[in-house]
Amino acid sequence: MESGNNTRISEFLLLGLSEEQELQPLIFGLFLSMYLITVFGNLLIILAISSDYHLHTPMYFFLSNLSFVDICFTSTTIPKMLWNIQNKSKGITYEGCITQMYFYILFGGLDDILLSVMAYDRYVAICHPLHYTVIMSPRLCGLLVLISWVLVALNSLLHSLMVLQLSFCPEIQIPHFFCELSQVVQLASSDIFLNNIVMYFAAVLMCGGPLAGILYSYSKIVSCIAKISSAQGKYKAFSTCVSHVSVVFLFYFTVLGVYLSSGTTYTSHSSTIASVMYTVVTPMLNPFIYSLRNRDMKEGLKRLYLMPSIKDQLY
Repeated sequence: MESGNNTRISEFLLLGLSEEQELQPLIFGLFLSMYLITVFGNLLIILAISSDYHLHTPMYFFLSNLSFVDICFTSTTIPKMLWNIQNKSKGITYEGCITQMYFYILFGGLDDILLSVMAYDRYVAICHPLHYTVIMSPRLCGLLVLISWVLVALNSLLHSLMVLQLSFCPEIQIPHFFCELSQVVQLASSDIFLNNIVMYFAAVLMCGGPLAGILYSYSKIVSCIAKISSAQGKYKAFSTCVSHVSVVFLFYFTVLGVYLSSGTTYTSHSSTIASVMYTVVTPMLNPFIYSLRNRDMKEGLKRLYLMPSIKDQLY
């Protein structure tokens, strides 16, 4: 067997969610609707935060970054899927597959790390309220986001470069609706031992690290809230975390569901369906969670709607 990337192919075939032709219009309409809701909802969050000085705080700075990442995350996979359904095609070029894989890992990793950064922000706000503005300075907030981008970009680049070294058979069918890293690696015709080691190590580092940070932050938050004497004070402190906790549970439980389903079945169809949850459904629900459960966000969206300049542009 040849090693290295000597067996070059022109394209991969994405099998999608279903090969039944009668289901394609339904899948197209469903995913187009979810994609438009995701983009519109997250864009509203970004516009509301950027236009309202009441929301120019570290918490909403990180939320606007999360909304931007969610838009990019879904835009990495869904438009190509819709294009293929519309054109009755399953192909994606070799270069396009590697590019999609890179950005999917990039924005998925950013989602994970930003949730950890937001947990740290809540920890400082609740446990060190008098020093909150000093600790969470604009410089530190910008630095945290920058470090997140650099770490995840390097991780994505590493995986992409390693896939470029693999050889593939002339016709490769990916049982997914996008180029998912583990699926592509498993279909290689060359040795993938090193790729698997790197994938597992990166998963522990890039997923386990942020999760440990979230758990540590909330253990401290629970400890601080328990020390508050009044019930009203406890409720007020915990209410600032409800939206973030909801998003964290949604994100990690859907990711966990994907890996459990892929580990307990012999086909990848169930894991493909499960992956829809964290690639499409979670980014779509995030704006609703933050707008419905957050009073400041509700007020910001109302002020955005009532802004004369915005209304003039709409009409």
